[in-house]
Amino acid sequence: MYVEGKNNKYMGNDVSNLQLVKKLNRISILNIIREHNTISRQQLAKLTGLTPAAITGIVRDLVALGYVIEKGLGKSSGGRRPVKLQFNPASGYILGAEITRNNTTLGMVNLGAEPLIIKQYSIDMTDPQRGLALLADETKKMIIESGVDKKKIFGMGVAYPGLVDISTRVVKRSPNLGKKWRNIPIEKWLQEMIGIRVFVENNSNAAALAEYSFGLGKDTKNMAYINLGEGISAGIILNGMLAYGFKGYTGEIGHLVIAENGPLCNCGNNGCLESLYAVPALVHKANNELALYNPKDTLKAVWKEKGYVTIEDIIAHANEANSYAWKLIQQAGWYIGKGVAAIINVFNPEAIFIGGILAEAGNILLEPLRESVEKHAFPELVREVKIELSTMRRDTGFYGACAVTIRALFEGGVDALLDVY
Repeated sequence: MYVEGKNNKYMGNDVSNLQLVKKLNRISILNIIREHNTISRQQLAKLTGLTPAAITGIVRDLVALGYVIEKGLGKSSGGRRPVKLQFNPASGYILGAEITRNNTTLGMVNLGAEPLIIKQYSIDMTDPQRGLALLADETKKMIIESGVDKKKIFGMGVAYPGLVDISTRVVKRSPNLGKKWRNIPIEKWLQEMIGIRVFVENNSNAAALAEYSFGLGKDTKNMAYINLGEGISAGIILNGMLAYGFKGYTGEIGHLVIAENGPLCNCGNNGCLESLYAVPALVHKANNELALYNPKDTLKAVWKEKGYVTIEDIIAHANEANSYAWKLIQQAGWYIGKGVAAIINVFNPEAIFIGGILAEAGNILLEPLRESVEKHAFPELVREVKIELSTMRRDTGFYGACAVTIRALFEGGVDALLDVY
């Protein structure tokens, strides 16, 4: 915390820019107010070491700017009752986007992650230049449609399915989006096209942050989010922070090889978990095998009528025990459980949350997954870990993109927020 007071390590000769210190003080105070349901000026002074006069001045500015509201009176400990302060989430807005190969979720939330707009777009992202240009166009349209002053939109987060270099923020590769996605500067391109600060993050990392910030994993300091969609990957939080590794490529459990002679994976290897049990692989498998399956199977009836089945069809028909869809989801759960066991053995998390499209199969997926984890994870590690379905499901990546941006603005103290003051 960058507070100019008795607890500030930046005091004295180390502080050369008093204006910067003033801005950082404001962000620190604003963060403290955000973290509390209500708080008084007196409590702020005790927490920060700032003088009551300094607190009064900072709070006055934050109230005038609309970031803080006064919300009634607190209990008196002697003397006048203190005025309660609250953060105003409607004081600003964030755009978020989750990219997949053929569909993009785009929306806007306020600074409390409460949604204003969320929409789905059919955007072909196999060509990065064309796909990102279409995303930029739709984003600009959404800003106009929302009626929000662009000055009140502080940033845009993008959850992306691939490898994002944490030092350059450049997308190195995305096996799921196609061969053209190599060394693509998403942040730079979108910022130039939209005119708003952009933050890109791997989709599973973003989803993990959303689960930690807004979902069942709130305040679970050591957890993992398993994303089961077009790919299979994990976002890992250790001691309350995203675990990035050397370049930012942690969590690629979909590329654990489980069948040496298995199908070719997008990554170039054979028999990866993702090549067998990610959503596209399951849909491909079903459409190839149903022709030979029991004619009375309900999913086969759908296949015969339409000529194909989708993941939604498979999940919808998986409730019937011993049906083709039920067996397929159960098998997927068992083998995905091996990947989850690897996460538990390496990182020793307190909780695992399962999300993505496949998680909509519910307990039909979760029960064999848990059984597989118990069989393959180290006993002392697996006994205490809870494995649950995420309640955020398909929108977790979108909310993760928003969470990444909110975190960068408030915790990172980036210029996009500093300039507001």
